[in-house]
Amino acid sequence: MPHPKMTPVDVQARIERPASSRLNVVVVGAGLGGLGAAISILLAGHDVTVLEAAAEIGEVGAGIQVLPNSARVLRSWGLEEDLLPYATAPRKANFIGWKGNHLSAMDYHVYGETLGSPFWDFHRANLHQCLLDRTTALGAVLKTDARVTGYTVSTDATTATLALADGTTITADLVVGADGINSTLREALLGHPDPPVLTGDLAYRLLLNTKDMEADPDLRPFLEDPQVNYWVGPGAHVVNYVLRGGELFNMVLLVPDDMPAGASTLAGNVDEMRALFKDWDPRIGKLLGLCESVTKWRLCIRPTLEPTWSDPSGTVTLLGDAVHATLPYLASGAGMALEDAGVLGLCLAKLADKAPAAKRRALQVYEACRKARTERVVARGSYNQDMYHLHDGERQIQRDQLFREFELLDAKWMAAAAARDEKLPVVEPKDESGQDPFPWRRFGVGQWLLTYEMKPDVERRWKEVVGEQGRC
Repeated sequence: MPHPKMTPVDVQARIERPASSRLNVVVVGAGLGGLGAAISILLAGHDVTVLEAAAEIGEVGAGIQVLPNSARVLRSWGLEEDLLPYATAPRKANFIGWKGNHLSAMDYHVYGETLGSPFWDFHRANLHQCLLDRTTALGAVLKTDARVTGYTVSTDATTATLALADGTTITADLVVGADGINSTLREALLGHPDPPVLTGDLAYRLLLNTKDMEADPDLRPFLEDPQVNYWVGPGAHVVNYVLRGGELFNMVLLVPDDMPAGASTLAGNVDEMRALFKDWDPRIGKLLGLCESVTKWRLCIRPTLEPTWSDPSGTVTLLGDAVHATLPYLASGAGMALEDAGVLGLCLAKLADKAPAAKRRALQVYEACRKARTERVVARGSYNQDMYHLHDGERQIQRDQLFREFELLDAKWMAAAAARDEKLPVVEPKDESGQDPFPWRRFGVGQWLLTYEMKPDVERRWKEVVGEQGRC
């Protein structure tokens, strides 16, 4: 399957630093964000231990979309060669009405080349394993069966000590909480319970064997020309795309939450799921007819964390879903965690010593780079929940008209570049969102979401927070 051309990225070289400025960092959580943090902090020249509560380090779930901004992060960590064998580069993304009518499309290959970084689809397990292998190769210490229950800060504010469920403790110059949406460290930082916010939606997640699809002329095109497809309809939407070079077909169906209080994942009823989509595009019915079992996942969010992501001592900070879990409706939850990890590492790369004041300033810059951006992503995911789930009527008609109008504008934008003999059109970075309901085009959020680059952001924020001095 073809991949678009990519602009080379600067792969981060590992910093060699003296013991006087080398932090002992403990990362809590070995998910995508935690392993990303380990890689980034190791590249910054510090020592890292990763604690994982489970007995084994692994990843659950199925497909994951990686947008150009987060692909840029992964490539900067030297992972491009490792990731390519597992990556599918879909040619387009399509929005489809719930009855099967075309609404709008986006050329992912053109946008990927324009942005210099691809749209990739992975099985989460493959992406996670590549991150784990890189973490191990860089020398991280990995500990499983290590469930953290809380932390205390030393009286001189130089270290934090984590308490583990087995009664042991571990002390670090810096603790990074990447322990997910049900973060223990978030509640320890706040000093009170703080459950995630219910969204009213759940996700059915399933994987189909593509061999079962090949014989059906209605389903075969999904495999022959890999694309990301979104069906939007009353109260629900459906997403699907190819994984592992065509071996698997990933589907996610987003519907109203009917799970009992306190549940987060449950085995789903296949017949019940099929009934929810019996009147939709017949292709969805055919795909669901191939499904033998399904899991449903409650969808919650964490809109923000106030007043700050870090302990005042500068010995503990958080990232990823622990601070800004979002609906998956912008395909950016994992991407924001990877960006968090990359930016944190770049900030810690600037440390000239281990003094508490230096760590506090580095974490202040980290949060200055990340807080508003991630809050914006969470808000846009919730906005998309409304836009994707409109019932037939006036608002749905207006939305669909915008889908058509902006698709025409997109085509004119590309044609204008060709008429000027320009190789590709240019997505100009802008701090605004247009009216396009297609989330990733330049007229929607693409101009601020997809164009993001970590290093210039860190340099700019560093000057604002720390001043012109290069290190702290």
